[in-house]
Amino acid sequence: MTPSYAAIFAELIETPFRHISLVWGIVPLYFALLLNELTSAKANFRTALQTGFSFLWASAQWLYVYFHARLPTAPPIQIQAVPINLFVTFLVLVLGALALFCGLRKRFFKYGSFLGHTRFANYFMIAIYPIQSHYLDWTWDRLFSIILFAVPIWLVLHFGLMPLRKK
Repeated sequence: MTPSYAAIFAELIETPFRHISLVWGIVPLYFALLLNELTSAKANFRTALQTGFSFLWASAQWLYVYFHARLPTAPPIQIQAVPINLFVTFLVLVLGALALFCGLRKRFFKYGSFLGHTRFANYFMIAIYPIQSHYLDWTWDRLFSIILFAVPIWLVLHFGLMPLRKK
């Protein structure tokens, strides 16, 4: 039986709004997504600052689950077998710190200008937010749904916000 990827994607987007504890963490990511889409597509230090803040915000929200056992499903941190959630959290944390650092010093590392090209990275953080917050599990169907809807969402945001974007 083929899963309905549209239903899976809808579940990913709706889940944070069904749980009040996730709303205050996800709303800034939506705001950052819109703000990033209204700025230039060219990598610069302003976009690096925006990306750094968004990445650090998301990773802080995801780390909160590990250090405040308010959820019965929050897994303990195990050094032997690092869960995928913790790996993704630290990856986002490191990339966010690098982007923020580059934006503040107004200089990219060699081959580091990609940190300023991440206008659409907020989409992926929004999509994986309920998974990283342990309200949903990582599955191949959810990952495929996120990837499948990336291009249509990007097209809607890119062309839908084009009249508002600075030339």
